[in-house]
Amino acid sequence: MYNPKSHNADEFISHEEILETLKFAEENKNNLELIDEILAKAKLAKGLTHREASILLACEDEQRNKEIFALAKKIKQEYYGNRIVLFAPLYLSNYCVNGCVYCPYHAKNKHIPRKKLTQEDIKNEVIALQDIGHKRLAIEAGEDPINNPIEYILDSIKTIYSIKHKNGSIRRVNVNIAATTVENYKKLHDAGIGTYILFQETYHKESYEKLHPTGPKHNYKYHTEAMDRAMQGGIDDVGLGVLFGLEMYRYEFAGLLMHAEHLEAVYGVGPHTISVPRIRKADDIDPDVFDNGIDDDTFAKIVACIRISVPYTGMIVSTRESEECRRRVLELGISQVSGGSKTSVGGYFNPMPEKEESAQFDISDRRSLDEVINWLIELGYLPSFCTACYRNGRTGDRFMEICKEKQIHNFCQPNAIMTLKEYLEDYASPKTREAGNKLIESEVACLEASNIKSAVKENLQKIADGGRDYNF
Repeated sequence: MYNPKSHNADEFISHEEILETLKFAEENKNNLELIDEILAKAKLAKGLTHREASILLACEDEQRNKEIFALAKKIKQEYYGNRIVLFAPLYLSNYCVNGCVYCPYHAKNKHIPRKKLTQEDIKNEVIALQDIGHKRLAIEAGEDPINNPIEYILDSIKTIYSIKHKNGSIRRVNVNIAATTVENYKKLHDAGIGTYILFQETYHKESYEKLHPTGPKHNYKYHTEAMDRAMQGGIDDVGLGVLFGLEMYRYEFAGLLMHAEHLEAVYGVGPHTISVPRIRKADDIDPDVFDNGIDDDTFAKIVACIRISVPYTGMIVSTRESEECRRRVLELGISQVSGGSKTSVGGYFNPMPEKEESAQFDISDRRSLDEVINWLIELGYLPSFCTACYRNGRTGDRFMEICKEKQIHNFCQPNAIMTLKEYLEDYASPKTREAGNKLIESEVACLEASNIKSAVKENLQKIADGGRDYNF
């Protein structure tokens, strides 16, 4: 039985409910009267249920699909404006005991170079990332209780936060590691992490168990209930995601939204972020083996429907996607992108030849961070390195309360402007600096509150004079 308030994964992600939802959506994909009713509700920008959203995703009417895309753009603007947050992944270790058939780190892969960063290695990686201009990292590590115990992750977080190099510092460390215990989540919370991110990979239980034939990740229930344990451990910012291409995309879409509904129903706080990765080629992984791949048009519609359905959530697209694909989905709902990324262990300080890399997946967008920032500015976006909400205690229900009232821009817009100014002063190419300063001038002029505008102008001058880290 489907029960979003249950703590049992088989009940808050009900296979039967998803099948009934997909059947209902298929039967009503051309029911224009019902679709119009759903769109009218969606225009209130308060979100949709998984069933309502599934009907929009299945909709075949060209005019209504245009309305879906237009509405996604409008809601994205209302909640997040033109800001795009930048981050980079930092791979600590590719040792892993799991047998995930879509990941080159699986335990049976005996030819991939296995690497684990020492704390000195991590220091070098972080300095290299700081010298690029990054302020926000997402750390990644395979599941291996011997090589990658929780103590190693905690030590690594401490090292990352401790490194101050020139004007560089990492101000937020998000964590993407395997499902763990409430006790370990408490330790991560106490270490000062930002968001805890864990991709479900697939919500289809039978497929999940086949795709994870060996290792602790085989336990569907334990994995799917991880966000509950994270919340119980005090982590109130969590990030969901599926790996599109492993299972039917409409099934995954419904499951993803049901997971968001569950978090809202039980904790009053939905996902801080939702990621939408697609399976990519890697060391011994051929994505064509999986027959559920989705094209760019379908991918764009998924992004649009998630934005409409969960309007408050941050949405992430990584360098898995091409420049053109990323450009398309930015306006439909994406609010965070990675830039200048490396998906191999030790990829920033001393990158190896591509053929010798231990990359988890192939990158499609290989541009530098500066090139990505310049591109965003040209497209009319405001690149942001802001971490102020996390550092000022605006997390979980406190963040959601502000965000759902569409007031987060009162903090994020001025903070984005000031963090961009830091980047321009310390790291930008002359071309990017010129374009960025013009953007800042126009963005400051658009700030509505006179006291905020005055403070931002004052802080911008302080940054130009060498000051750093001003925020609201």
